[in-house]
Amino acid sequence: MSQFVQRFGLIVLLALLSGPVALAQEAEPPASCPGCSLPEAQYKRQNLAGADFSKAVLTGAIFHRAVLTGADFAGANLAEANLNKTSATQADFTGADLTNVLFYESDGGKAHFDRAIMRGAKMQGARVFGAIFDGADMSEAFLMGTRFDGASLKGTVLERSNMTDAVFSQANLEGARLANSGLLNARLRGTNLRNADLSGADLYRADLTDADLTGANLSGARLSLAHTNGAIFDGADLTGTYMPDGSLHD
Repeated sequence: MSQFVQRFGLIVLLALLSGPVALAQEAEPPASCPGCSLPEAQYKRQNLAGADFSKAVLTGAIFHRAVLTGADFAGANLAEANLNKTSATQADFTGADLTNVLFYESDGGKAHFDRAIMRGAKMQGARVFGAIFDGADMSEAFLMGTRFDGASLKGTVLERSNMTDAVFSQANLEGARLANSGLLNARLRGTNLRNADLSGADLYRADLTDADLTGANLSGARLSLAHTNGAIFDGADLTGTYMPDGSLHD
């Protein structure tokens, strides 16, 4: 009997000692925490509208299906974070590190991604209507079927990115760098591509109707079967470009 009491007492003691630790581990991370370090924090399905995470460290954090409307992530480190299927309209990611971020099928309409580091970002099927990406680095990103309608991507780096079936209608890509990128079947109707670097890009069957490619570098690009009605190519470099009719430009 005495051995049972001793054992039971030891179990109770251990439970009391470990209780606060267990509670601390299960506690939810703060809904706003500017400048905090919260790597791998769990925010799945939470309502974080208007939250302030500016300059926070959120590497590998999970925001799957969270509401991030108007949230502030300016200067935050969100490398490898999961933002799949989030509602991030009007959120601020200015200058944030979004390297290899997951943004699959998310809504980032009118959000700010100015000067953000988005190398290797996976944004297939995302909707970023009217969003600002000026000066962002989106090289080697996965942007298949992403909707950039009316977005601003002035000077944005999109080199070696896969933009198959992406939509850039009425978007501003002036001075953007898209060398060796994949734009197969992309919709670029009325898009501003003035002085953009599209050298070596694949625009097979792309829709460039009424696009402005004044001064653009299209050397070595493929425009086979592309739709170019009303497109402007004044001053564009077409050296070694495969034209819509299949011919090779001198």
